[in-house]
Amino acid sequence: MLTALLVAPAIAFASGAALHLEKAPEVQRDNAALQSGARTFVNYCMNCHGLSFVRYNRLTEIGLSEQEIKDHLLFTADKIGEKMRVAARPAEQKIWFGATPPDLSLVARARASEDGSGADWLYTYLRSFYRDEKRPTGWNNLVFENVGMPHALWQLQGIQVLNSDHHLELATPGTQTPAEYDKTVGDLVGFLVWAAEPDAGFRKQLGAGVLAYLLVLFGFAYKMKKNYWKDIK
Repeated sequence: MLTALLVAPAIAFASGAALHLEKAPEVQRDNAALQSGARTFVNYCMNCHGLSFVRYNRLTEIGLSEQEIKDHLLFTADKIGEKMRVAARPAEQKIWFGATPPDLSLVARARASEDGSGADWLYTYLRSFYRDEKRPTGWNNLVFENVGMPHALWQLQGIQVLNSDHHLELATPGTQTPAEYDKTVGDLVGFLVWAAEPDAGFRKQLGAGVLAYLLVLFGFAYKMKKNYWKDIK
């Protein structure tokens, strides 16, 4: 999934006009959502894209047991300590797709650094595919015009078409309702955000603790200062 996202322009629209980015749901504290996103990634994205900066055993940090990882997610590796890499060789992928699909370990952070949107861009992108018979893959995207990636989640979402007003319409329903598909995409994007920085939660907690410590220290220092200078006029 998401072929060439890391080297694409920040935003490319079929109409040439700015398109509103939908707000991605915040699921970083919801382990059930992150686990759902991990399942979607492994089942639909990992045929082409890996997370080579993330090892399978780190998924225990989102509430999965090692046995659950082995039974349900460990398809392209033999050991739980291995990195989440695809089985296909880069040279083979380049022949198949014309370019090697990028590793998605840092895709959320890369998008955030490019245009400040990060998760919102990914969330909108994955919901904006439409049928376009003129494209080699048969698909196009409102957010990323003439994208080389096919719509890997089309069976879930169904088939969207672009109407005369340049809006997307669901022509053929998928196996999920629109609300269910939005939830699936939100969980997937949340997982990619987590994968880009698994230690983000700990870092934020540590930062809050340091600020609290400095606040307490400031209180003591201020009292000491008042006590020291109380007899000096």
